[in-house]
Amino acid sequence: MATSQKRAEARRAKIESMRAHNRRRDARRRNVKATLAVVAAFAVIAVAFVLINRATTDPGTTLATGETQYVRADSHRLQTAADGKVTLVEFLDFECEACRAYFPLVESLRKQYEGKVTFVARYFPIPSHFNAERAARAVEASAQQGRFDDMYKKMYETQQTWGEKQVPADPLFRGFAEEMGLDMAKWDQAYDDPATLARVKKDVADGQAVGVSGTPTFFLNEKKIQPQSEEEFKAAIDAALAG
Repeated sequence: MATSQKRAEARRAKIESMRAHNRRRDARRRNVKATLAVVAAFAVIAVAFVLINRATTDPGTTLATGETQYVRADSHRLQTAADGKVTLVEFLDFECEACRAYFPLVESLRKQYEGKVTFVARYFPIPSHFNAERAARAVEASAQQGRFDDMYKKMYETQQTWGEKQVPADPLFRGFAEEMGLDMAKWDQAYDDPATLARVKKDVADGQAVGVSGTPTFFLNEKKIQPQSEEEFKAAIDAALAG
């Protein structure tokens, strides 16, 4: 009897010990969870702070009334449709061979849909293209003298002479501006002005925000399209005009 009692007491003691151990373990788990929750909360606050700070300090994230990250007030319009019903936006890289391949097609569409469709060109120089950013700056410097379209076309027409090379094309681009009869003092100043590069990067930031990862990327009324032929392009545009 005494032996049975001792065994029962031993079991109770063991059970109590296990319960105490479990309580201590659960308490530690609750403390860990509470700590993780606090850390997570601070992480969320930190991320929110960073995002808010970027939104307030990065001009590329600030939209004026009537602007979108597809088309801004200062976006370069190759041509404008009065009714504003259909807008085709291209994020492009002047050193991109695919962009050059699409260039004649875009020019053809401009003629066919003149007065009906607004065509917008946005800069998106790819970092791996040595002269792409320089080309964008050259076009933007020309745009400040009202010659965006001319330099835009010149870049594609001459791309094979300067593209895919690891040699700065600054003198060549300056020569293009001289051929156009631009005010070279103003052009030089604009080409080297940090504000010109910032203008290019604002386009890049907008492109990244709407999902652009390569060039050319087209958006028709803010919907990404990937036409492989003129027929597909026209079918998409015609559907937008009819809609």
